[in-house]
Amino acid sequence: MVHYRPVSNPPSDEMERMGESETARDEPFRRLVARIDPNARMLRAWTLTGGVSAEVTGLEIALVGGRREKLVVRRHGGRDLARNPGAARDEFALMRVAMAHGLAAPEPVYLDDTCDLFPTPVVVVAFCDGVTVVDPPDIDGYVAQAAVHLPMIHAIPAAPNLAFLPRQDRGWSDRPRDMDEAMREPAVRDALEAAWPLTSRNPEVLLHGDFWPGNLLWRDGELGAVIDWEDARVGDPLADLGNARLEFLWAYGEDAMSAFTDAYLAKTSRDPANLPYWDLCAALRPCGRLGEWGLEAGGERTMRERHAAFVAGTLDRLEGR
Repeated sequence: MVHYRPVSNPPSDEMERMGESETARDEPFRRLVARIDPNARMLRAWTLTGGVSAEVTGLEIALVGGRREKLVVRRHGGRDLARNPGAARDEFALMRVAMAHGLAAPEPVYLDDTCDLFPTPVVVVAFCDGVTVVDPPDIDGYVAQAAVHLPMIHAIPAAPNLAFLPRQDRGWSDRPRDMDEAMREPAVRDALEAAWPLTSRNPEVLLHGDFWPGNLLWRDGELGAVIDWEDARVGDPLADLGNARLEFLWAYGEDAMSAFTDAYLAKTSRDPANLPYWDLCAALRPCGRLGEWGLEAGGERTMRERHAAFVAGTLDRLEGR
């Protein structure tokens, strides 16, 4: 996941002092700006925090007439490029599709895949001015807005303009030698293996792939952008919904998860019959890994408790069918 947070910018006065510094690090970015707009001038570059699988840099540039603009430069890391050498090209194409459909996504600005400025291709998008919200003052309004945007993403059909995206796979890997008994991994895998392959009555659509509160940027109480599209796929929309349900449960509790789910289903005509199985796919993701996520003790304990309730409730629903 990659989370770039505008709140990590240096203060404006500090940025002014940084702006004219002549460093070797900045030179490739200056040349990149010249390619984007030969009449523009780079004022400053700074690292945006939170990058895991990509290196993310903020730029501020001066345009003709004195207007300033902020951009974000994304350089995919080794994991992304090993999986998809054309990750930058595909991300740029996806952002163009997203903008054409009116999604709240970063606006694509420039693609440079020459690799003569940086070792890997780069994607440049408009800077999304907003912050992630840890403790929403209006949780009902927050959930309602989030539940509007996910169906908008899923309104984009899989073909033909998304042919470059991979298809959603079954949602889990083969059984590891040592399974996470504490998170009921064996029982989750048993239920999934008994049901697969699923027969879905939902058409394949665009999936964000990582729709969670950390990828939603807010400004003045409004959801301004959904970021981090590097895990986008095409497939059953319930795959996205199951992942989002667990994330909203972790972040805000069961009532928020239920409200998000109800609002999503009310806005779509999706058949939710297979949702329990996609919930279990989401539940497998942290198995054997949650302790490596660098969480503080209290936060990890809460996530484990909520995960346990999520899994128990899902298995109970399946047993009651």
